[in-house]
Amino acid sequence: MAANGRTELEVGADGVAVITICNPPVNSLSIDAAVLNFVRRDLYDPRLGLLGYGFVGNFLYSLKESYEEALRRSDVKAIVVTGKGGKFSGGFDISSFGGVQGGQTMQPKVGYIAIDILTDTVEAATKPSVAAIDGLALGGGLEVAMACHARIATPMAQLGLPELQLGIIPGFGGTQRLPRLVGLTKSLEMMLLSKPIKGGEADELGLVDALVSPNDLVNTARQWALDIYELRRPWIKSLYKTDKLEPLGEAREILKFARAQAQKQAANLHHPLVCIDVVEEGIVAGPRAGLWKEATAFQDLLFSDTCKSLVHVFFSQRATSKIPGATDLGLMPRKISKVAILGGGLMGSGIATAMILSNYPVILKEVNEKFLNAGIDRIKANLQSRVRKGKMTDERYEKAMSLVTGVLDYEHFKDVDLAVIENVKLKQQIFSDLEKYCPSHCILATNTSTIDLNLIGEKTKSQDRIVGAHFFSPAHVMPLLEIVRTQRTSPQVVVDLLDVGKKIKKTPIVVGNCTGFAVNRMFFPYTQSALFYIDLGMDVYKIDRACTKFGMPMGPFRLADLVGFGVAVATGMQYLENFPERVYKSMLLPLMMEDSRAGEATQKGFYKYEGKRKATPDPEIMKYIEKSRSMAGVTPDPELLKLSEKDIVEMVFFPVINEACRVLDEGIAVKASDLDIASIFGMGFPPYRGGVMYWADSIGANYIHGKLEEWTNRYGGFFKPCSYLAERAAKGIPLSAPAKKVQARL
Repeated sequence: MAANGRTELEVGADGVAVITICNPPVNSLSIDAAVLNFVRRDLYDPRLGLLGYGFVGNFLYSLKESYEEALRRSDVKAIVVTGKGGKFSGGFDISSFGGVQGGQTMQPKVGYIAIDILTDTVEAATKPSVAAIDGLALGGGLEVAMACHARIATPMAQLGLPELQLGIIPGFGGTQRLPRLVGLTKSLEMMLLSKPIKGGEADELGLVDALVSPNDLVNTARQWALDIYELRRPWIKSLYKTDKLEPLGEAREILKFARAQAQKQAANLHHPLVCIDVVEEGIVAGPRAGLWKEATAFQDLLFSDTCKSLVHVFFSQRATSKIPGATDLGLMPRKISKVAILGGGLMGSGIATAMILSNYPVILKEVNEKFLNAGIDRIKANLQSRVRKGKMTDERYEKAMSLVTGVLDYEHFKDVDLAVIENVKLKQQIFSDLEKYCPSHCILATNTSTIDLNLIGEKTKSQDRIVGAHFFSPAHVMPLLEIVRTQRTSPQVVVDLLDVGKKIKKTPIVVGNCTGFAVNRMFFPYTQSALFYIDLGMDVYKIDRACTKFGMPMGPFRLADLVGFGVAVATGMQYLENFPERVYKSMLLPLMMEDSRAGEATQKGFYKYEGKRKATPDPEIMKYIEKSRSMAGVTPDPELLKLSEKDIVEMVFFPVINEACRVLDEGIAVKASDLDIASIFGMGFPPYRGGVMYWADSIGANYIHGKLEEWTNRYGGFFKPCSYLAERAAKGIPLSAPAKKVQARL
């Protein structure tokens, strides 16, 4: 066996064979091309026409070999399975999915892993086995452990089946064994929510049989395995356990409720329902029938568009921190020991909360005592919300608050490593002040979404350490951080901020300096186009419904209410100034603001709001819409009233794709996949569609270009396709293809 993805077998004097999973860093169940040379006719999958062990990978084949050797040897009484380097197994190597989906990697017949290896070799072995779990036991890793006859874990071990995050279901027996070990309700929660649990909870549930310290783990597991062999402990095959399963009638009610919740929370997703069906098959028809249904469903889902999209998102998220001209220079991030935040408003207090949650000491500066106290109170409220939800203990709350120091001057800024300015006026003056009081290495970051960073740093001598740190509101909750570099921002500062972003549990993307940066620039047509369609006769609520059914958390009008019309109008003016040829000058928002309708904050916008932010359609908006149409001199188009939801989605999102192409063409984004992540984590674009550029390529540049041309001829220049989109449509080149590849093809 090649070194990658192997197992090691060592037999001790006590008669216990220890099988160790070896595939650092997380002992993933990987594929190795060397295995593909070993082809067996009995592994032929007639449905796929493929041969070989490719999808089984080195590890699982090696595990089978190690088991068979241990069973043959007369000096072996029992078996322990563990992982090298303090981790059991992080699950299947996701990087292999692309090869399988693209047909480059061969895979075994249906059921070979779950039935032939884990059920008929591991679980059915004539010698008992115990899994010794430290670190991670996720996905296929946990499925291997559940096939053993007992499980010993450390308190901080993580156990879970997160496969649904990738558009598939557990495929190595997890849908059958987990319900029999922890009960139906908990197993559905763990699978449908991809929610791992710690060793302590796993012990309480019965997923593991004992908790021990990492130092005692393997020795305890060895003794446990010998105790089973000598009949001092029960020899349990988890596939056939029934004591945790509810009676059939009760089980069906639980499954019915789970289906209803899945359809409510993820109406466009099929694989959660498949998972529930597979679990039900095992309960109704028996676990072996459940395994066969699971294996078949797993193979089908692996080739689904949802799986391909979510795998793309998985790797794109990890690629955001690869930045040419910054992360490829061998620079190491400097240590950030203290952060100063200027301004304690909603955004400043949210940034402060994010920092202290990751143990960064924070200096919060305000202009007077009243504003400072208000800022501190906002931070307290953010943390108290976490305490109420059970996400934080009282002790952790006190520790976090102890990291915040409120000040009214710059005297405490002498040892600050990072200064973040909330979105306030007079930034030029503030940066000049910071230059005087902060150390020369201190990063000067601003949380602005529209103001040009070059203008902000114009009056300083430190333009190499000025950078945008654009958080999304609420800053301690939203997962995206846009790092905005100017042509003068040093690569070291970019590397430093990438490191901070990861430490505060954000997904950072590095973008160039322009109005709106990447996310807001890309999505300004989202509301612009919707306002245009309203003047042309479309219904506000029909547009919002179409967008939410597509998978957006809210439509453009509900979003405008949430953000507030004041912000929407102010940012709209920025776009009008910079991109006048493609901004629609709607009067609708200003007209509504004249009557104190400014969105959710005023309890009236496009919707009415009564208690707990519940949005209700408001027929009163028609009078503003009719006045807006009259001022625009626009006659409603009866054809627009006949549009399907698919047509509405295209009319709202194709201008977004068009703007995303400009952002990419101008070099504002490093790569198309960064825009996919920006759209998902910044605007809530449905991840199961892969992100805005990935989704665009699934439709095709030619189709998008044709529609935009059609609308340009009918409605004007707002829809005019950009040259990047037009060129790629003409040449049949994907919108996401890197420019150098395009040049090669041209």
